[in-house]
Amino acid sequence: MAKDKPKKAEEKPEKPKKAEEAEELKHIVRIMNSDLEGKRQVHMALAGMKGVGRRTGRIFAEKAGVDPYAILGLLPDEKINDLKKVIEEASANLPVWMMNRRKDIETGLDKHVMGMDLAMTLREDLDLMKKMRSYKGIRHERGLRVRGQKTRSTGRTGAIVGVSRKKEGAPAAAPAATKE
Repeated sequence: MAKDKPKKAEEKPEKPKKAEEAEELKHIVRIMNSDLEGKRQVHMALAGMKGVGRRTGRIFAEKAGVDPYAILGLLPDEKINDLKKVIEEASANLPVWMMNRRKDIETGLDKHVMGMDLAMTLREDLDLMKKMRSYKGIRHERGLRVRGQKTRSTGRTGAIVGVSRKKEGAPAAAPAATKE
């Protein structure tokens, strides 16, 4: 028998890389002071911002000319900038019935509030209700239910659970037993 030649390392054909590996994936994309997950679809990642849901995110993506089902971290910088511009001009890009701040108390305009502005606006509205002593404001002050829920048996806080009863008087002393 002839000696076998030493085996050369078999060259394997290169596997095509996944889309995430082929292009550089940005794990975090920053839009309007919010960190969004780059590995999610555009409309789902935008829902990570306060004041933006899946439906609103989809409208923003379509107005910016971005596929709502594309991965956010794989988008080029130009598309992300287009998306930022559309989101900043949310009041112009959303139908009136979809805005979360219609007929604003101060300005009377319809607008869509997002991010930290949403939390600040909510706090200001609660303070205004408390200041004008409206029913809702008073309920907020006292920490009670605001929207008409029953409070007789639910919403109780504290360690004591159950019904408390009046303590009855101490039982009378038992008569002394007599020996016979």
